[in-house]
Amino acid sequence: MVRARARTFDSRLLRRARPARLLIGADVALGIAAAALILAQAALLAHVIARGFDGARPASLVGPIVALALVAVVRGSVAWGFEAAGRHASARVLSDLRRALVERALVARPRSPHRTPSAEVAALSVQGMDDLDAYFARYLPQALLACIVPFVVLGFVAVIDPESALIMLATLPLVPVFMWLIGRRTEQKTRERWNALQQLSVHFLDVVRGLPTLRAFNRSRAQAEAVETLSERYREETMATLRVAFLSGSVLELAATIGVALVAVTVGVRLADGGLGLAAGLTVLILAPELYTPIRQLGSSFHASANGLAVVDRIFGILDAPGVDGVAGTRRPPSPAEVPVHLEAVFFSYPSRRPVLDGFELELVPGETVALVGASGAGKSTVASLLLRLLEPSAGRMTVGGVDLQACDVEQWRKHVAWVPQQPTMFSASVAENIRLGAPAADGDAVRRAAELAGADAFVLSLPDGYDTLLGDGGRTLSSGQARRIALARAFVREEASLVVLDEPTADLDPESAALVADAIERLKPGRTILLIAHRPELAARADRVVALVRGRAVELAEAA
Repeated sequence: MVRARARTFDSRLLRRARPARLLIGADVALGIAAAALILAQAALLAHVIARGFDGARPASLVGPIVALALVAVVRGSVAWGFEAAGRHASARVLSDLRRALVERALVARPRSPHRTPSAEVAALSVQGMDDLDAYFARYLPQALLACIVPFVVLGFVAVIDPESALIMLATLPLVPVFMWLIGRRTEQKTRERWNALQQLSVHFLDVVRGLPTLRAFNRSRAQAEAVETLSERYREETMATLRVAFLSGSVLELAATIGVALVAVTVGVRLADGGLGLAAGLTVLILAPELYTPIRQLGSSFHASANGLAVVDRIFGILDAPGVDGVAGTRRPPSPAEVPVHLEAVFFSYPSRRPVLDGFELELVPGETVALVGASGAGKSTVASLLLRLLEPSAGRMTVGGVDLQACDVEQWRKHVAWVPQQPTMFSASVAENIRLGAPAADGDAVRRAAELAGADAFVLSLPDGYDTLLGDGGRTLSSGQARRIALARAFVREEASLVVLDEPTADLDPESAALVADAIERLKPGRTILLIAHRPELAARADRVVALVRGRAVELAEAA
């Protein structure tokens, strides 16, 4: 839930704008040029009109009219350049911010106990960043104009007509005061709107992931109603935000109109009395709307950017949170094929839960197969995640050959480790590309040999396009046993990976498929250290040692004969 209050200017966002400093500097220069052109256009237009009223010959007005046309063209070009620079700066900043957010959530903290739901990451990266685009592309550039143009106009008018300048100075604060009052209400409504979108995104993704289960239990209609309820709430919050935005536009227009009307009345009275020249009066009348326009447009830009500002704290909450990369070292780790891996008095707990690991001890000797057994939820998969450096122990340490893994480079360590998860993901790619996931440089022969060792070659060749058959979304669906064998082939093709972590490789498989997977594991053993997380006794019996995980501690059960 996004609860923290958004700020109009957030120093963290401004720091992120450093890569676009040249474009922002160009915006500043163009803003100053725009202010000067406003004055030039007003003065030339007033001069031409005043000379025309005085009966000047048309030929004598050709020069001022041409100059006025040139100023109008240049002003339009400057306005275009001002907006273009703002949009280019926004695209650069948000591209870097989106990349940092995705890398932080999906790479640095892929299985952190405090990880962000993937649906929220998607909403932040897409809708949140699109909304934030209005902040960088419109609000910040308009804020520059609002800080430059009114003061330039006031200074110029003060030289021409001090009385009108005083009226402008007195009425000018009305617009920002109304903008601030309405802005507070806008913040609240945009935060509520974003919370509704976040809940809808998370719930919808959960529903999509669980569609087969929902249909099997005939609960899909109930979830459709829940999605409809959340969608309706999001619609109501969006309409409430739009109502505030439309009403604020009317209020800001009213405040600006009042200011312009006061100036126009006083100027008109003094023109009639002869107390003010026509050229000076026209210049003031032309400049009066220009005084309020930047601030009025700033208010409109704020409403456009408020949706993005509402999620700023959540975005930086993810970026600033500690992750695996916060404890990663730079040392090259020794190979598990040569030295033992040791988990020494390891503690780990998830939020709001008792410790999963409570002084856990485990040593993996090179070339050894160790079966880790225990009840569901005992922490077996947590041990696997620790070895993969997807999680870090809250106390204790993990060593390889006596070297603390936290002092080692994460990417270098993972080159030594292959992982076969309980539910392997088949990506939207060919069978061959799915097998070479961990070894992109593997050629066709290596992929085919890995599939043969994993017992997958026969069923792959029976597919319509063999190793070129598309899997994943939009492609062919594999059975659980077939997916496990593809995952084992991924481990076989990574010949440099000397430590293999198998997480329940035969869970939920029929006896025939489980036997095929078990035979493939036997072929995987030579030259590798294997941690086998198992439920099936017949699979655990194939290990050199069996270790039970009981109440967060390791208990040695048996050794191979």
